[in-house]
Amino acid sequence: MSGVWVFKNGVVRLVENPGGDSLQGAARGKMLVHLATNQVVTSYAILEQMLTSIGWERYYDDPSLLQFHQRSTIHLISLPKDFNKLRSMHMYDIVVKTRNVFEIIKMSENVDTR
Repeated sequence: MSGVWVFKNGVVRLVENPGGDSLQGAARGKMLVHLATNQVVTSYAILEQMLTSIGWERYYDDPSLLQFHQRSTIHLISLPKDFNKLRSMHMYDIVVKTRNVFEIIKMSENVDTR
């Protein structure tokens, strides 16, 4: 069984074969959006600013990854060093660990792409 777990409005469901057999196809056409500002995350600098504003800190343990953690939890967000390699699985990890702060949408929806 292959697919992508989709979290929306507190409900999780499995969408089977969203992009064929390729995991990269699952990320194509999706954007991570900061709900408070309706701003699309277009770089790690923007993401880091948003995460630090809600209590996440940069974690420098692994130089090959960009990592964030919260002191009050055991959660760790690990992302590829290259923003262009950010995939839907990374976006969903951010959404799950920062409830009600980020959302993943399709590129066709209206958002602020500043």
